[in-house]
Amino acid sequence: MFTKNIRLKGFGAIKNKKKNKANILKSLNNYKKLKLVESFSKNYTYNFSQTQIKKYKKFNNYNLIGMGGSSLGAKAIYNFLKPKIKRNFTFFDNLYSKKKILKKTKTLNIIISKSGNTLETISNYSAIKGNKRNLFICENTDNYIKSLANKLNCEIIAHKNYIGGRYSVLSEAGMLPAIFMGLKEERFKNFNNLIKNKNFINSLLDSVLSTKYFLEKKKFNSIILNYDELSINLFQWYQQLIAESLGKNSKGILPLISSMPKDNHSLMQLYLDGPKNSFFTFFDVNDHDKQKINNSEILHSFRFLKNKNLYQVKYAQKKATENIFRKKNIPFRSFKVLLRSEESLGELFTFFMLETILLGDLMKVNPFDQPSVELIKTETKRILVN
Repeated sequence: MFTKNIRLKGFGAIKNKKKNKANILKSLNNYKKLKLVESFSKNYTYNFSQTQIKKYKKFNNYNLIGMGGSSLGAKAIYNFLKPKIKRNFTFFDNLYSKKKILKKTKTLNIIISKSGNTLETISNYSAIKGNKRNLFICENTDNYIKSLANKLNCEIIAHKNYIGGRYSVLSEAGMLPAIFMGLKEERFKNFNNLIKNKNFINSLLDSVLSTKYFLEKKKFNSIILNYDELSINLFQWYQQLIAESLGKNSKGILPLISSMPKDNHSLMQLYLDGPKNSFFTFFDVNDHDKQKINNSEILHSFRFLKNKNLYQVKYAQKKATENIFRKKNIPFRSFKVLLRSEESLGELFTFFMLETILLGDLMKVNPFDQPSVELIKTETKRILVN
């Protein structure tokens, strides 16, 4: 067991590398002291109080306007836990010409930009019309979003400058929207127990060391075989985390998301018999909404489908794919989430962020910056100015 909420069968590519494990544990102990990692635990102090945000909880409709890490984490939370969320969120996380906007008057705009100068966020906010309240989250620096909020006499919640956007899901940028969704933010925070959990640590070490081994074998594609429809935004968050953190100095990992079992009928042939330059992550969530197959519609030749539900069919396809991968010696790990909850999602967030930070250490790249992306921002502004 990974934890009581999640089962993980790891890659297992590295066996008994005590020296390597000891080095990673040493790095992990050092990174535990980072201010950034404080946000993973219940000890983290937010730049808001429950009294301060009480007035924003009365809304049933929210527009969240942000790019990258300023929206992906909250969107992952909203979709993963959608069955228990009663409020409506619309995410403006790209430049859309005809994005559907909630037109009800009781709508809160949550505008999030760490730098306060994100071009797409500023453009999207300026394009939204209607009688709505606004709440801004940005750094406490001289920036556009802060100036706009002051001009509109709107409240600003400070985004801590030491937390990068893609690592911000367990800080203000992710937890404040989670609170407005009606969720318990403290349930996402289990870092102090996880770091003492031998199964969690061993799984983390296996993933980090195995991934480094795959990179040395020229396997640069990390393909997620996702069997849970509500988790696609979780892996879009993960995609940014891995690509933006580790893609530097001609190094990196290309994370790709495959929707299963649909992609059995398009991409699976390539995965099985194509170039051997990939490693895989199977992901599934125990689905309690199990739509049954109508026995009266099943012909005799497919009688094995009788008394089954769609989840059983999907799970059989997942196990069959794992069996074939194993026979073909294709490297994979397999997650199964037993309970769709804040706790489970928080454990996944924590695992993937720690994994990324430790991989950056092994790959000798800085997992916290994104220098080349800044070049495009500068060039875009130059073009618009001219």
